[in-house]
Amino acid sequence: MDRLIQSVPGMENFLRCRDLPSICRAKNPMDLNLQLLVSETRTSARTDGLILNTFEDLEGPILSQIRAHCPKIYTIGPLNAQLKARIPENTHSPNSLWGVDKSCIAWLENQPSQSVICISFGSVAVMSRDQLMEFWHGLVNSNKRFLWVIRPDLVSGKDDETQIPGELDKATKETGYIAGWVPREEVLAHKAIGAFFTPSGWNSTLESIVAGVPMICWRYLVDQQIVEKLANDLFEERREEFTKSAGRMANLASISVNERGSSYCNLNHLINDIKMIRTKL
Repeated sequence: MDRLIQSVPGMENFLRCRDLPSICRAKNPMDLNLQLLVSETRTSARTDGLILNTFEDLEGPILSQIRAHCPKIYTIGPLNAQLKARIPENTHSPNSLWGVDKSCIAWLENQPSQSVICISFGSVAVMSRDQLMEFWHGLVNSNKRFLWVIRPDLVSGKDDETQIPGELDKATKETGYIAGWVPREEVLAHKAIGAFFTPSGWNSTLESIVAGVPMICWRYLVDQQIVEKLANDLFEERREEFTKSAGRMANLASISVNERGSSYCNLNHLINDIKMIRTKL
């Protein structure tokens, strides 16, 4: 599982078998999911263009490798920052699957700068009660302040053991805040947030980059393995540099979606190209 994969240009020195999504490690070459992935990958090389939620300053070297197979690539991300740059905030439609608890912002206002760990497992990941308790004990024992998003459906199955141990309940009331769902972008941008505990989904990763917040990764599925690998290697081996450059990368993300930025211009090109296609029909 630790064998290096040498056939992916630009990733020869660090990409291991274990970092690939499980679908890519299927032992049966006729696995339906694997066949679907292969088919979609081959099809992408024949398309008129690829629309990617990323930006040039983040993945330039890898994007150049992709362009060797599909020359027209529209990098229009980070999409969350693109939306904010183009549409007035008061016109945004709510897109949350659950009710948003905005009272957490008031709690954050009372916390010291960069003292809080934000924990959110996104909208897809699920875990057992044992896993939940393990995370909970770890957070409490860390003696760090934390804001934890626990979705109504985060814990899998129907477990009758709903009673929370007294020591956890007491410690959480002293140093933590638990909510069903929060305005994550607003939370990550808050001065009290010092780290983001995430399953390293791509949307969460970009939100963390935009906010300039270091990540603690707990992978769950699909591309989260490789995202976790990249984030962990960068932070463990270049911790001081990464901490200093988090603000720089956030600035580059902001520049990319502002007028004349790469993602801003690419979205305009995409819109114009779609209009041209419509006029030809």
